[in-house]
Amino acid sequence: MPTAVLTDRERTAVQAYLRLLHTVRAAFDREAGPPVVPPAVLADAEQALERAGLAGNEEAFFRLLESWCPEPGP
Repeated sequence: MPTAVLTDRERTAVQAYLRLLHTVRAAFDREAGPPVVPPAVLADAEQALERAGLAGNEEAFFRLLESWCPEPGP
């Protein structure tokens, strides 16, 4: 599958989303207390999506994410 060529803002939005995803996973993997996601990580992702024109357009964002980071095959 060919990968998409992203604009700088789209790439920043995808990278911010991936940082958020990894942070959330790490928070849930902790054994001590409830999961905690630092507000700065969430704010970073929200701002990056907004700058890329993807805020409120999850369908377009996830298509973009899938084309840039396809899941590995079996």
